[in-house]
Amino acid sequence: MSESSRDEPERVRRLAEEARAARELLRETAEKARAAAEEARGGAEDARAAADAARHAAMEAVLATAESLQASLEQMRAVEEMRRTLREIRDVNKRDMN
Repeated sequence: MSESSRDEPERVRRLAEEARAARELLRETAEKARAAAEEARGGAEDARAAADAARHAAMEAVLATAESLQASLEQMRAVEEMRRTLREIRDVNKRDMN
């Protein structure tokens, strides 16, 4: 048996070992990628929930503003009604004095 024919099984064994190491590295890389994707999905779900909460808060703020504006309008109407009544009273008093 020649030297090169004896070295051949060793070379094949080394190549097989390198291939196993490469497969292991690929497996670990794929696992890390899966873990990162899962973490990203969790982050996206958290962001979606936060956006939904912000949307609800904004809607509540809009409704509260609308209610406040409605109350202000009603108060303005009441004040205007009081002014009208006071003018009428003043006008009646002026006629009575004359």
